[in-house]
Amino acid sequence: MKGTTLSFWDFLVWLFWVYILFACIWIFITIIIDVFRDHTLGGWAKALWVIFLIVFPFLAAIIYLIARGRSMSERNAARMRDAQQADAAYIRDVAGGGSSPAAEIEKAQQLLTAGSITQAEFDAIKAKALA
Repeated sequence: MKGTTLSFWDFLVWLFWVYILFACIWIFITIIIDVFRDHTLGGWAKALWVIFLIVFPFLAAIIYLIARGRSMSERNAARMRDAQQADAAYIRDVAGGGSSPAAEIEKAQQLLTAGSITQAEFDAIKAKALA
């Protein structure tokens, strides 16, 4: 009876197949996510792609990557660009870099008129805005 010890080469072959398995799963998940995020595909087309991926996974993945790979990368780049713009807008909004000194002084004037701040606080805000 043969022992259960694995040689170094058996381990490398096993590691290779595990890598292939995870790469295939990653590709299938990426394609399914792209199918559902694509607004140019109708519901029936999405359903057909998913069925095709389930029935013939490797063939469907290769055909999808050949037929729609370029638009897939363009959609991904557009999503990343939109996310960067949203992040930049949020950072500008939080940092207060979006308002001009005149707008800050006007807000402070409104607060002073409403009685929310004192004249000394208004002067401090005005000096900070003009600095």
